[in-house]
Amino acid sequence: MEDGGSGRHQNGTPKRPRLEDVAARVGLSTASVSLVLRGVPGPSERTRQRVLKAAADLGYQVDRTASTLASRRSRLLGVMVDIHSPFHAELVEHLHTAAEEVGYDLVLSTLTRTRDERTAVDTLLAFRSEALILLGPTAPADALAVLDGKAPVITVGRRIADTALDVVRTADDDGVSQTIDHLVGLGHREIVYVDGGKGAIATDRRRGYRTAMRRHGLGDHIRVLSGDNTEAAGERAARHLLDDGRLPTAVVAYNDQCAIGVLAALARAGVAVPGEVSVAGYDDDTLSRLSCFNLTTVSQSAREQAQHAVTAAVERLDQDRTEPREVVLTPRLVVRGTTAGRG
Repeated sequence: MEDGGSGRHQNGTPKRPRLEDVAARVGLSTASVSLVLRGVPGPSERTRQRVLKAAADLGYQVDRTASTLASRRSRLLGVMVDIHSPFHAELVEHLHTAAEEVGYDLVLSTLTRTRDERTAVDTLLAFRSEALILLGPTAPADALAVLDGKAPVITVGRRIADTALDVVRTADDDGVSQTIDHLVGLGHREIVYVDGGKGAIATDRRRGYRTAMRRHGLGDHIRVLSGDNTEAAGERAARHLLDDGRLPTAVVAYNDQCAIGVLAALARAGVAVPGEVSVAGYDDDTLSRLSCFNLTTVSQSAREQAQHAVTAAVERLDQDRTEPREVVLTPRLVVRGTTAGRG
């Protein structure tokens, strides 16, 4: 039993603040307060700040379970993320912001070395995610299409041709092409590419390298080394170049992590960057911006990708859009300190 006037239960424990308490504090209806606390557009910014302050002062917390049961909707967007990817971490941060602005929240499910995509997605569905935002999925397109029958699927970062799925990505081939243009403009001809392995993203970036090299009349100088998306792959590739004795003047890596591995191996061998070898990556992740790396790279516009992905999900869920949509953003070369001219 509760003591209605004391703010405490009869056993002396504090009563949990209610929605009505917040409404009384700011002099608004419970409906208006609920709109603010659920992040639904409508209330003014001044009203929103008053409500949020009152809720914080009272220690009020939204009962998401009760809200979900009442509405029969979870208002959750499920996000599959590679736990080892700094770029994915940045995407998730922007996805949170974009989702909160439209009254949704995120459920995250991670990919690890022992946890595959199917397990990650099953977890998202078990938590009643209304739509799935998959970051760089590698599953076949037909498997993703089947999954789309359970919940709207938005793939981020990967090109998927001839599908009914929503896709948000950057033009990866163009991003690598911009890097080659930059290096050729600096006088480089011996430009090696460290590959990203299998998958559509790796295929597009590799194609961008080959196409740009041929466009500059450097087809005979094309050299692709096997690799993947890890620092270890970059180190292996650099050691191969050092052992082979055919050190190029520039190395372009599949992503920033791989490029950092290249930098580490070259530094241990006493090879000056960019004095002897220029190095470039891809993603413009948080590590690339650190002063100790200062890596020339390609920005994928993480904030824009996140915004488009959330918008696509909301359009599917709340606006009855059924036709698929592909958003292709133009990547942007970011020149930093690891590339320089020859001579």
